[in-house]
Amino acid sequence: MSLRLDDIHHAYGPKQVLRGVSLEVAPGEIVCLLGPSGDGKTTLLRLVAGLEPLQQGRISLGGRVLAAPGEDVPPESRHVGFVFQDYALFPHLTVADNVAFGLRRIPRGDRGWRVAEALARVGLEAYAQSWPHQLSGGQQQRVALARALAPRPEALLLDEAFASLDARLREQVRDDTLHVLQQAGIPALIVTHDAEEAMFMADRIALMREGRVVQLGTPEQLYLHPATPFVATFLGEVNRLPARIRQGAAETVIGAAPARGLPEGSAAELLLRPEGLRVMEAGTSGCALAEVQACRLLGATTLVHMAVADGEGGVLHLHARLPPGARLSRGDRVGVALDPERAFAFPSETS
Repeated sequence: MSLRLDDIHHAYGPKQVLRGVSLEVAPGEIVCLLGPSGDGKTTLLRLVAGLEPLQQGRISLGGRVLAAPGEDVPPESRHVGFVFQDYALFPHLTVADNVAFGLRRIPRGDRGWRVAEALARVGLEAYAQSWPHQLSGGQQQRVALARALAPRPEALLLDEAFASLDARLREQVRDDTLHVLQQAGIPALIVTHDAEEAMFMADRIALMREGRVVQLGTPEQLYLHPATPFVATFLGEVNRLPARIRQGAAETVIGAAPARGLPEGSAAELLLRPEGLRVMEAGTSGCALAEVQACRLLGATTLVHMAVADGEGGVLHLHARLPPGARLSRGDRVGVALDPERAFAFPSETS
């Protein structure tokens, strides 16, 4: 069954935080609500869970209305699981008792194996009688996930569930959680402000800004085909190059890329992903000359800072991401060109 949100509006006093959000999450699908802090993502989760009263719009799950004008199903009757940012584990209860907390309506004889099933799903069977303070942050997150899954919800909500974990642990816990969600086969809605996390977890991303969904699509669609400069920059680092539209292309000092729909002769801005900046030997045909300012190995990639003449007496500072074997030194001269598949043209904000 799918989770459906139709034309959701919400305000806190005079401040409008949601402005007509419509979204459907299919059975087994993971959708990430991505965007800056304060743009209504957590409020949307709380409305779905029934923790905030719906002011305008409609929320339904499997065709059953959860909230609409004049209708409001209580949170405990919505069959929606919620994993909070701080996990909200009870320190005076064991792991097993924390997981069992949401099973009060289940017959006592069934609770034990429901708890065991939920803990097995997250790989914590051996910690049933442990206390929350005895667990690592990642283990606490998995207990919270087990507690949300134990009642067998029809949809699952996660609010910044990995934010408090350190970077190395976060990767492992995200990977574990992804497998659990895929096995659960229910619609999952995840809030995050981390673009990399959204691209890792999501089947689709709903990028929000000022209470609206500005682009909805797969991670590939948002990363490679951003609808606006905001989308392009939020999904990853970009180089900004001034451009001029000529014969349907945005021309820059390092090459041209398609610019569909922009007026001939108009000023534009080309946003170029660092991995789309090609680096070759100085003097290579079709390449602009650049000077290396720094070269740093970052593990999986090498980040190269370069300076290129902008054609008007100034300098453009560009970043390139290259394979880890690249070895360049400050002062080296190289040729640079752009990959049009990683370049996005938009009207210039100053035009």
